Amino acid sequence: MEPDGYRTGYLGATVDRFLASDHYIVLLLFLGLVFLSAAVLPRLLRNVFVSMPLVHIAFGALLGWLTSGRFVADPVEHGTWVERLAEMAVIISLMSAGLKLDRPIGLARWASTWRLLIITMPLCIALLVVGGHWLLGLPLAAAVLLGAVLAPTDPVLASDVQVGPPGEGGEDEARFALTSEAGLNDGLAFPFVNLALVLAATGLAGAGLGEWLLVDVLWKIVAGTGMGIAIGHVVAKLVFRFRAWDAISDGFVAIALTFVAYAATELVHGYGFLAVFAAAVMFRRNERNKVDHKELHDFSEQVERMLMSVLLILFGMALVHGLLDPLGWKGLVLGSFFLLVARPVAGWLGLIGTTMPGRFRAVIAVYGIRGIGTFYYLAYGLNHTELADGTAREVWAVAAWVVLLSVLLHGTTANFVLERVDRAAGR
Repeated sequence: MEPDGYRTGYLGATVDRFLASDHYIVLLLFLGLVFLSAAVLPRLLRNVFVSMPLVHIAFGALLGWLTSGRFVADPVEHGTWVERLAEMAVIISLMSAGLKLDRPIGLARWASTWRLLIITMPLCIALLVVGGHWLLGLPLAAAVLLGAVLAPTDPVLASDVQVGPPGEGGEDEARFALTSEAGLNDGLAFPFVNLALVLAATGLAGAGLGEWLLVDVLWKIVAGTGMGIAIGHVVAKLVFRFRAWDAISDGFVAIALTFVAYAATELVHGYGFLAVFAAAVMFRRNERNKVDHKELHDFSEQVERMLMSVLLILFGMALVHGLLDPLGWKGLVLGSFFLLVARPVAGWLGLIGTTMPGRFRAVIAVYGIRGIGTFYYLAYGLNHTELADGTAREVWAVAAWVVLLSVLLHGTTANFVLERVDRAAGR
């Protein structure tokens, strides 16, 4: 039964008009084309130097040009939609990344991961804060937000440089490091996003810095990790205990584990992204040799691919509608310098002292792909603080340029470079 006032209320009238109009049919056509492209493009593009994200951005740009004046994709104006769509894509991607890691967790086994998180990521944030504040003239809070949203390697768009499905082997150090880094740094970027919110509200001299350290750094990281481990363990025991009766669908398990880990952790004010990845790794640790893990991973990857397609098409539309207009030459220089110089140098420095071959170290340092995670963190940050419209659009322009440049460069070279690395390693 519809609530009182639904038909006469603004929301009800808007929904009714939409469902009764041609826009609904156009939306169905749009979604159908998106899902079809997500299914077909990976196979069609397997042997060419054009990535699926690049095709979707180009399609979005064409669609934006055709619909100019009738529909405007503006991530600042529609920040809530961007946040929620990107949030869903990231948590599904984190589940997929955690499920496909064959290597058991450990200090020594994951040494490259810890180095990327403890050394490389803070260096990237610091460089972007300095560049954003002194070169672009951004307020300190906006500069910190820019550093936080661009520092993490994206778990969604980095799938081309990640390990393969669970149990397939061939988990070399480069692919493993990029997969595990993308899984963990999306959760660990949140303290710096929250630091930007604190700075916007109270400044450097505010009392909020102590609370930020205790709550946003210590408690939320511990809560996210602990909740993820506990939920992953409990769900794995429950699933594999009743597996003999085929009572549980693989797709339902993948989505359930993702949503339960994320939502339960957010309810106790922990980092849900961190919890999802930890839950996936813990679930993978239980009954490691069962084929169920591959089926769960495949389902998660399909959902991730569909959400990624929608977001990148909208990104392409936003580019046509002026998303890069506030960029300026300083923003162009800063974004390009970060992706082409700062991240590779910081990645190389973080891995000094490891025993891995230089070619692996170079791949890990260079292929820190930026993407959907950046969209999420930026939308979240701007939705939870008040920055001047011009500042918000400038930060979006720099972030969008870095993502676009990453798709252009990384997306078109990743397969070729990794094939050369595999040949050199005798695979």
